[in-house]
Amino acid sequence: MSSALDRLKVLTTKMSGYEMARKDNLKILQELYKEIGIDKKVPDFAELFAFKAINLSGASLLGSSLGEVKEGKYLQVLAIGYDKNAVVKSKNISLGYFGRAENVDVQLKNKIVEFIIRYRFEKSFMTLEHYYEMFDSFKK
Repeated sequence: MSSALDRLKVLTTKMSGYEMARKDNLKILQELYKEIGIDKKVPDFAELFAFKAINLSGASLLGSSLGEVKEGKYLQVLAIGYDKNAVVKSKNISLGYFGRAENVDVQLKNKIVEFIIRYRFEKSFMTLEHYYEMFDSFKK
């Protein structure tokens, strides 16, 4: 009995930790959205999450080389839009162009990388919620 209670406590702690992290993440994400100028292309913060994904060219998003500049490339934030009624369903949309990656201020580049990671963190929660809600269709 005690081990079941212990597992429940651990799970509860993890869940509350994730919710706190998510809340803090959204706050910082919204600040970065304005700081790096994404708000000029997407005026409504909530509309960011209508994109299928947001990617970065010119710098690495891999854990082992996070933020590492790709020489000769241009630093650009790209969103993948999706229109199910269009002939070409998905298209890349530039949300921010910052010039040659090696010439971008390191602090700005780091904020851009952080923005993408924080966006993906929130987007993963939204995807999880979407699939969780789909379970209801199996209960009928």
